[in-house]
Amino acid sequence: LPPPLLLLPLLLLGPALAPALAQGLGQTRFVCTSVPLDGDVCAASALGTGSAEELKGTVLQLRETVLQQKETIMNQKETIRELTAKLGRCESQSVLELPGEGKGRKGFSKNTMGDLSRPAAAETLSQLGQTLQSLKTRLENLEQFSRMNSSSQTNNLKDILQNKIDDLEKQVLSRVNSLEEGKLSPRNESEERGKIESTLTSLHQRISDLEKGQKDNRPPDRFQLTFPLRTNYMYAKVKKSLPEMYAFSICMWIKSSASPGMGTPFSYAVPGQANELVLIEWGNNPMEILINDKVAKLPFAINDGKWHHICVTWTTRDGVWEAYQDGTQAGNGENLAPYHPIKPQGVLVLGQEQDTLGGGFDATQAFVGELAHFNVWDRKLSPGEVYGLATCSSKALAGNVIAWAEANIDIYGGATKWTFEACRQLN
Repeated sequence: LPPPLLLLPLLLLGPALAPALAQGLGQTRFVCTSVPLDGDVCAASALGTGSAEELKGTVLQLRETVLQQKETIMNQKETIRELTAKLGRCESQSVLELPGEGKGRKGFSKNTMGDLSRPAAAETLSQLGQTLQSLKTRLENLEQFSRMNSSSQTNNLKDILQNKIDDLEKQVLSRVNSLEEGKLSPRNESEERGKIESTLTSLHQRISDLEKGQKDNRPPDRFQLTFPLRTNYMYAKVKKSLPEMYAFSICMWIKSSASPGMGTPFSYAVPGQANELVLIEWGNNPMEILINDKVAKLPFAINDGKWHHICVTWTTRDGVWEAYQDGTQAGNGENLAPYHPIKPQGVLVLGQEQDTLGGGFDATQAFVGELAHFNVWDRKLSPGEVYGLATCSSKALAGNVIAWAEANIDIYGGATKWTFEACRQLN
């Protein structure tokens, strides 16, 4: 194509062309003049000087408009880049703050003080508040004991621990305020959580040591375990393992109002089988007894915050089982792991469900509540024997395999309350 042309129609009005004009426009001539881009339009023709000047002004105005639009587009691009970068930062921060979603019973995402997930500030305050309240309750028991036994050493220890709890409450409140105001980064929050958990563990240990000093003044079975919140570090471990058993009776006092589900009162794991013998209530499911991964649903209604006595009996022949609540049979069945003896040399844990031998605890399956008088027999108890246990009869038997006594239990990271209430209320 030729360079841009400026087309200038020129009507030749010479006298010789007057007849042609009279006949129409057929004789009109159009002269095309080539004008360079940076050339002067005025030089294109000596005629029509005024129109050329107007065209030149229009071209300059258009060039100015194009330049302005180009500058505007560049500014808009820069703004878009800035907004995109800010949006990316916001999205990445949101992903970090989202809690994990549940994955099913054996793989719930954990949300405990020892995990890396970030609970909401209100939830953090609630959990730590429950733990502190448990420590305070234990100190009140120690204070009552010290009034009955005027010991300056006990009083001094109680005062020191009370001051430590007061200081810890201030730390917790400060931490929650910082969380609500967004002052803590994930790294700083993890460090703060570690400090508080370390202090809690130290307090638990010191109070437990002080409580153990009272054991000579109380019956060996007059105590209960308290698990105030869902964690993966509060539990008790029975020092003895179970022998090979072709029948059993397992009885206990239990108290809980946790929802949904009170968790795992006990679990027994053996090499190669984590679910050798488990009592669990998880999610909105009823309480279940598992034997070698076989399941029976138990008709218990005990999640009301009151003390209840429960017993489960089983024999390997035909897998026959019975469930007792508060001394009365509530249900029974058969074909629960028939002809499978309970294997020996395992680990018996109170308060946690084992995914591996002696460990693999998941906070979402942890027991929340109070537990006492956990006894195990290697035979099926009679209805009369079960009733005697539920009514706190002085003739009630202790377990011949596992008997409830302080000497048989090791406690880790949990709270221990030495006054067992249920039998005192019944007698």
